[in-house]
Amino acid sequence: MESDFLKNYDGSALRIMEVCGTHTAAIFKSGIRSFLSPKIKLVSGPGCPVCVTVPSYIDRCIEICRLPDHELLCFGDLLKIPGTEKTLSGAGGRVRMVWSPFDALALAEKDPETVFVVAAIGFETTIPAFALLIEEAKARGVKNIKLLSSLKSALKAIEWVCETGENIDAFLCPGHVSVITGSDAYIPLAEKYGKPFVVAGFEGEHLLSAIRAAVEGKPGVRNLYPEAVSAEGNVKAREITKKYFEPRDTVWRGLGIVPDSGYCLREEYREFEVNQGDGSCGACSPAPQEPSPISSCRCGDVILGRIDPDDCPLFGHECTPTGAVGPCMVSAEGACGVWYRG
Repeated sequence: MESDFLKNYDGSALRIMEVCGTHTAAIFKSGIRSFLSPKIKLVSGPGCPVCVTVPSYIDRCIEICRLPDHELLCFGDLLKIPGTEKTLSGAGGRVRMVWSPFDALALAEKDPETVFVVAAIGFETTIPAFALLIEEAKARGVKNIKLLSSLKSALKAIEWVCETGENIDAFLCPGHVSVITGSDAYIPLAEKYGKPFVVAGFEGEHLLSAIRAAVEGKPGVRNLYPEAVSAEGNVKAREITKKYFEPRDTVWRGLGIVPDSGYCLREEYREFEVNQGDGSCGACSPAPQEPSPISSCRCGDVILGRIDPDDCPLFGHECTPTGAVGPCMVSAEGACGVWYRG
């Protein structure tokens, strides 16, 4: 059985990164760590878009929601992420939580005098939805919708982790992202860095099988989530992304600038991007390393697997889900929040 193999493993010490925040939550829910040998350590990765959002992006959101005739639309988790001084929930101004980017269309058509700015954050999974929003806005002639983009590539983050020499022996590839990218997208990484890349589902038995495949250590790609992830992925979703967005260097919390990891609207669609004044989108202009609003916050080290969440001196004391200091405690997929609730 998978559990017996993993419990009795006595080989070299291994560090396996579950890139996806949903995997982190599922691992806790399933009690996976109780099935593992002390020589197998699971660590979190930069696979939660809320957790890698930099403070200056939140500051820009706050500026926008305070502008006359502007309203910021965002997902619920974004309301609680600390900026340099405030969160969106405590900033005043016009802010509305939405469940879908497409909520912006009905609002914009009903109130043409207001500019509705969508705080667009996410990875490969959600970027096609923002592309379709722009396509539908163009088709309807809606001109009072803008994006403030902080869209990123999870694949590029994994490459960054490999390239910078973080001590990771194998990767559990993000399941939802892999539906879009396809499992073949990890082949170049596996070949270049000689590590196992295992595409995993979210049920306990799926995760145990994926961890065993990672522990066995054979370099290459194994797709253990074939019911949802194909080799080629969702080609149409990638095509609509490519039609409207182009890659640019962008900044990640904890990682700094990662080349070609951000998605900005192409020049011909820039009318739908909030004007930054320098031709950049929301996430492309901040400095490479942004200080945390509180210097002792260790979110950056948590999302790189350098420490466990409870190794942060703020964890569970100054930083809790109801009074978060860092974004990893805010999101339902953030490692600190998952550990706190677990």
